[in-house]
Amino acid sequence: MTAALPPGSTLGVLGGGQLGRMLAQAAARLGFDTVILDPQPNSPAGRVAREQIVAAYDDADALDRLGALADAVTFEFENVPAASVERLTRAGARVAPGPRALAVAQDRLEEKTFLNGVGATTVAFAAVEDRVSLDEAIARLGLPAVLKTRREGYDGKGQVWIREPADAETALGAMAGRAAILEARADFTRELSIICARSWSGEIAVYPLGQNVHANGVLATTVAPAEIDAATEARARKIATAILDGLDYVGVMGVELFQLSDGTLLVNEIAPRVHNTGHWTQDGCLCDQFEQHVRAVMGWPLGPTEARAKVEMTNLLGPAVQDWATLAADPGVRLHLYGKGEARPGRKMGHLNRIID
Repeated sequence: MTAALPPGSTLGVLGGGQLGRMLAQAAARLGFDTVILDPQPNSPAGRVAREQIVAAYDDADALDRLGALADAVTFEFENVPAASVERLTRAGARVAPGPRALAVAQDRLEEKTFLNGVGATTVAFAAVEDRVSLDEAIARLGLPAVLKTRREGYDGKGQVWIREPADAETALGAMAGRAAILEARADFTRELSIICARSWSGEIAVYPLGQNVHANGVLATTVAPAEIDAATEARARKIATAILDGLDYVGVMGVELFQLSDGTLLVNEIAPRVHNTGHWTQDGCLCDQFEQHVRAVMGWPLGPTEARAKVEMTNLLGPAVQDWATLAADPGVRLHLYGKGEARPGRKMGHLNRIID
């Protein structure tokens, strides 16, 4: 399972969005072919891969075909059914990250329980099943607090703030009967993230931290390397290492952090995949996060993670991508477009990296 796969091998990817697209592009640079499984025909990733299997992620025949075509399989987003990954693993496919990492990241309660168990501190939290448990959680955690669905939800979706007791019933209704978790408010001074990777042999590589700004629950910009002291960098690396080793992880992971006024770092959440806050590495590092993930999954040595430049990454959401001609003419900008069609408001259509130092 840990042997390095030679060029000419095939990487299977569950998911055909922009992350799958950039994984396929990175794999091609290393001499690998890519097969995408995605239910949407003509997906962004499928158009740059050797082949796309058009089927649902839980389609047994499609999974078996992917397992037969691919020498190793990964995924581009964490809401792939865990049963699909388990099926591929049982059939003998080399799958990374593994089912354990996927299961932990898919459930916010499991995620926070795991994180605290390996010494990666989070905000206080409590499981919520009904109004009684919600009232008990509010009494223990205080307000304001945020109620989130335990499963799914991203970019600010599936969560509602409770600022006073009168908000509780409406917030619970917004969960639509789904299991939820109440999280205490984090009084943070800034949001950071760390992109890290682990190989089959346990080798770990960590990129410099990035500082993030969100707008309406969606990442707007990342600046990396962030302006931080050596002690903060060391704490973040220790947290990343504990998480990777605790999951016996293989591949790239994004770890989102809150930094408090006293310097404490709290883990907000983890993403068992390449991550939006790591896009800066495409133009700031010799080995970007996408190549790093391919290297890890395919059993190659991990690449260097030192920053060659300071980069500001900006997401292009919806109509912002229509300025592509102006952006392409800017000598200080490297433009990365995802090949998507309709530029709906809030939809991630691409990103740009600007060297700022």
